[in-house]
Amino acid sequence: MTKKISLLMVLTVFFTMLLPFQALAKDKYFTDEQINYYKNLGLQGTTVNVYNWGEYIADGSDGLMDVVHEFERLTGAKVNYSNFESNENMYSKLIGGGVSYDVITPSDYMVERLIDEKLLLELDYSNIPNFKLINDKCKGYYFDPDNKYTVAFNTGRTALIYNKKLVKEKPDSWKVLWDEQYKNKVLMFNNSRDAFAVAQAVLGQDLNTTSEQDWVEAAELLAKQKDAVNPVYVMDEVFNLMESGEYAFAAYYSGDYELMILNNPDLDFVFPKEGVNDFCDAFCVPTCCQNKKGAEAFINFMNEPQVAFDNEEYIYYASANKTVEENEESSLYGSEAVYPSNPPKAQPFKNLPQNINELQSSLWNQVKSGKLSEKNKQDEKAIYTASAIIAAVVVLILAAAFINKRKKNKEQDLSDLYAN
Repeated sequence: MTKKISLLMVLTVFFTMLLPFQALAKDKYFTDEQINYYKNLGLQGTTVNVYNWGEYIADGSDGLMDVVHEFERLTGAKVNYSNFESNENMYSKLIGGGVSYDVITPSDYMVERLIDEKLLLELDYSNIPNFKLINDKCKGYYFDPDNKYTVAFNTGRTALIYNKKLVKEKPDSWKVLWDEQYKNKVLMFNNSRDAFAVAQAVLGQDLNTTSEQDWVEAAELLAKQKDAVNPVYVMDEVFNLMESGEYAFAAYYSGDYELMILNNPDLDFVFPKEGVNDFCDAFCVPTCCQNKKGAEAFINFMNEPQVAFDNEEYIYYASANKTVEENEESSLYGSEAVYPSNPPKAQPFKNLPQNINELQSSLWNQVKSGKLSEKNKQDEKAIYTASAIIAAVVVLILAAAFINKRKKNKEQDLSDLYAN
């Protein structure tokens, strides 16, 4: 009996000593069930090409998960990860040929365009079981009402971000971005659709207007802004520039405000009274995809609760995953910028007709190059006037020379007549 008790005690001590090692062996992020699921997909040795917005995935910094690394670890697949700065740049790359992306994350209106142009593949949701975790309000969007092609990723709104040290009164309108007292202190979107939306809001236009005259008027207003405040057109650079405290205003996305104030508490934001754009970025699989199963596995992985949570902690945009929005440990839980209790007046972007897309692109180039500015128009008018004056002088000189020549010829004829 004593020997049995002694043996029992030894075994108890032995297993007690093993407990710390068992704890160490436990995966940091995932359950055994999750690990086995991805291991058994058979993706070992394959490649998944992901094309995403810049600064749009947790990369292991700030104690957060390195999402790409964890996906590679669980699946055995290799991820080729690259970034784009705007929907338009992504679209140009996609239709230019010579690329093979498996997962892309365009915004709503670009998704609609890609669907219309048959550039997306329908998703097999049996490979995306975590679709059940997507918030109902992030399903059935106008661009994909039956959820054939998309899984919502992040949502958000545009906002006016400002520096309280450089701005005297709290603004409530986009119009402040035309105020000459803030010359060289304004940051504007460096993509046409968002930039035009600011001008369209000021003009009271529909953000999806198909009137060419509306777009021309919006471009003229943006040209006036260029003359008045000389804005700097930026995208990801906005973080360093606003955090530096050198700029008074930035038209950007409300989620990014929450990131900026971590480094500059003097910043604040408003949703301008004229209205803002609300958007949804979604996971899609383009027709150039070479690894659809890997693409769908990546989309599913991005919606694992811990992955989605760490991703929101890194991006600071509203997650479409309901487990994140409901998590009180989220840094953004209750954020008025990201999850406003009283959502502002807002419109989504929709796909525009080809003629409007081409006009928008042309007008945007003219705005940025300064061709529509009053100064440029005045310079062109001065050049035209000077050219007209020079042409008139040349005509007068030629006319005088012609008259003088005729006069001399007539005098010579008379001289010859009298000589005879």
